[in-house]
Amino acid sequence: MAKQKFDPNRTSFEEGIARIRQAVKKVGLKVDGGIITSRDSGIPELKKILGTSNVPKGFQKWQLPVFLACESQLFITVGEPLAKSPRHAHKGGDGVRFIASGSIIYEGKELNAGDWMFIPKGAPYSFEVGPFGATMCYCY
Repeated sequence: MAKQKFDPNRTSFEEGIARIRQAVKKVGLKVDGGIITSRDSGIPELKKILGTSNVPKGFQKWQLPVFLACESQLFITVGEPLAKSPRHAHKGGDGVRFIASGSIIYEGKELNAGDWMFIPKGAPYSFEVGPFGATMCYCY
């Protein structure tokens, strides 16, 4: 079988959403209003299902099982070691927090570099930065 040529625009936004919905249903993950992290059960299976071969040689790529169906903004946050974010909610829309370096602790789960969490609009949460600090990317 011939390897297909890399095309980063192969899937439309709508096709991507349909793909996510189908995969989430197959695994039985509840995504209705709750916070989801890369450390939750079912995510390793979803990572396999949502993997794609549409990448250049030497790369791996998979789709997260969540999406933001709105215009969005991207922020970088740097947290000092053991800093605490008080319980709060984002009223403007859903968001995705990606841990670029260091770690945060959310509900007893340590999210390390490469981990992520999806926060639905209005869902209250808090977290603590790990002992070495954290650099995060937050999109909402």
